Amino acid sequence: MNRPYRVRKATSAEKRTTSNDSNMDLKKLWWIPILAFLAILPPFVLSQYWLHTMIISLFYVMMAASWNLLAGYTGQVSFAHAAFCGVGAYVSGMLAVFLGVSPWLGILSGTAMAALLGFGLGFLCIRMGGIYLSLTTLGFSEILRIIITNEEKWTRGTMGLQTPGLFAKYSKTDYYFVFLVATVVILIFIHRLIRSEWGLTFRAVLNDEVAASSSGINTIRVRVLAFTLTSGMAGLAGGLYGHYLMLITPDIPSLGQMFLVLAMAVIGGMGSFAGPVIGSFVLEILSEYIRVYGEYHVLLFGLVALAVARFAPEGIMGTWAKMRRSP
Repeated sequence: MNRPYRVRKATSAEKRTTSNDSNMDLKKLWWIPILAFLAILPPFVLSQYWLHTMIISLFYVMMAASWNLLAGYTGQVSFAHAAFCGVGAYVSGMLAVFLGVSPWLGILSGTAMAALLGFGLGFLCIRMGGIYLSLTTLGFSEILRIIITNEEKWTRGTMGLQTPGLFAKYSKTDYYFVFLVATVVILIFIHRLIRSEWGLTFRAVLNDEVAASSSGINTIRVRVLAFTLTSGMAGLAGGLYGHYLMLITPDIPSLGQMFLVLAMAVIGGMGSFAGPVIGSFVLEILSEYIRVYGEYHVLLFGLVALAVARFAPEGIMGTWAKMRRSP
């Protein structure tokens, strides 16, 4: 006669171990309430000018964090990230201006279009890899900018496309919380992704593509997936950015914008989760302080970037990690 299956009760030692592990996990999360409080605080303590700076910083966090997912975790250096941002902005803007589509629905459409174009470009070019991928995405970015500049009937060219805002009454506080929610959603998605099995696959492709392929990983599919996801994130950031400024210009998908995003990710610490976040806030706030020097602020910004690259090649987060490991 079969004996009934009985669940073994945990011993007191096992209960204490589980309780200690739970307490340790809770101790590691002490910073979340503080960070949430600091994130909600700016609209109530900052002037409108600095609140605008915080909104732009959140835009760059979305851009730099998503580009870092592509370059820092799969090793694909793309120069088309700002172009996909422009796709999201212009698709959403033109739908609102010419078809009367709600900006919220337009942002979703722009995100989907950027992801679709990212999938197409990635599928066609990802096999090249290395410098060839970078040059191809660079060419795609310039072609898109030229089309936007010349198609004045639809994009208004260099004059810019005026778009409606997300709210009936313009309020920087409302926009701040919209950008904050979008940024948090993207960061949570990236964090969960890089800590999942897909994240391990991304790192395997980054560290040794040949070994990853020989172990059964479809490296092409992995890279195309990363390219598609990050393109969609850039499109979402661009759609929000365009409706916040209510004026979309070819400067959004420009190479200057792309290199700024790249600098934020690299200086913050490429390949780390917090690096692009810190780099975006540091460089955007720094650029506001040195803007008083007129045209020389670009030179000063470049000198700061060179200094970080020279003395902290692993970025701010890499330097911080080294300091913590040193005795």
